[in-house]
Amino acid sequence: MKNIKQYNLDELKNEMISIGEKPFRAEQIFSWLYREKVKEFDEMTNLSLELREKLKAEYDICNFKIIRKQESSDGTKKYLFDVLDGNAIETVLMQYHHGKTICVSSQIGCKMGCKFCASTGIPFVRNLSAGEIVEQVIAVEQDILDNISNIVFMGIGEPLDNYENVMKAIKIINNPKGLNIGARHISISTSGIVPKIYDLANENMQCTLSISLHATNNKKRSEMMPVNNAYPIEELIKACKDYIKKTNKRISFEYALAKDNNDNLEDAKELVKLLKGMICHVNLIPINKIENGKFTKSTNENIIKFRDYLNDHGIVATIRRELGSDIDAACGQLRRKNLNN
Repeated sequence: MKNIKQYNLDELKNEMISIGEKPFRAEQIFSWLYREKVKEFDEMTNLSLELREKLKAEYDICNFKIIRKQESSDGTKKYLFDVLDGNAIETVLMQYHHGKTICVSSQIGCKMGCKFCASTGIPFVRNLSAGEIVEQVIAVEQDILDNISNIVFMGIGEPLDNYENVMKAIKIINNPKGLNIGARHISISTSGIVPKIYDLANENMQCTLSISLHATNNKKRSEMMPVNNAYPIEELIKACKDYIKKTNKRISFEYALAKDNNDNLEDAKELVKLLKGMICHVNLIPINKIENGKFTKSTNENIIKFRDYLNDHGIVATIRRELGSDIDAACGQLRRKNLNN
């Protein structure tokens, strides 16, 4: 059975033609799936009984099941979803003053092996399809009975390692006749897959690009992020400058501060030199301690000093608000627990 959420609107029109229906039926189905968020074809009451039976014979709506849900005292909700093939993925809902933000996964497991990430050690199984990425948004909206306003691709997996499905999912999410979430409210985070950054620059999309940088030289970065061995900092920064030039959009650099590793004044000075002249913002992240992890959170004093040095030297920097710390906020921890049970 084919997942009907796998298709963008044009593809769904072609699907309708292939089963002997008029293309406008696709817009009706799109509305039911993404506006009304129905779970069964029989709920699509403006479709004929005959068409509903055709849809049930050919397609599946693929509603994820919640295996576990944790809720933090600050309102953060972490979901472990059954993706209906025996695997599980994590999705996190965060509450901000500007609305509800969802952090979605793009893969089951991750190949990147970043040493500070809870997804490290979880075997890579497969890429998520576009429909499975979209379903995370729908499943959370169905659970909270409210709309999501912002999406960040910062969950389990490397989004640019699943490039085609991520791009397709964004176009479904962004469609005014679908979930209608504006591209400027969607952020894609990458550990630094350089060739795909060039591809993304050519997409002419209004999404925000976030780069997981976390160090200012190749030695430190390679120790934290093995992807740096394939795409060293010089190549990564060159790709980022090309992206800014082509899109005229600001890049957000993620920088997780680890105690006695990358959080001293010399690191801050190197970061200023590295990013000088770029349209960018630095998002400083108090690192989450993970089980058997090598890195621990920097001191609050060092984090503030680091931020202030960047701001004083022309690099806009903010400290990410910590959410969900009482429910193992780092992506991957809930799934790790589930695998170990």
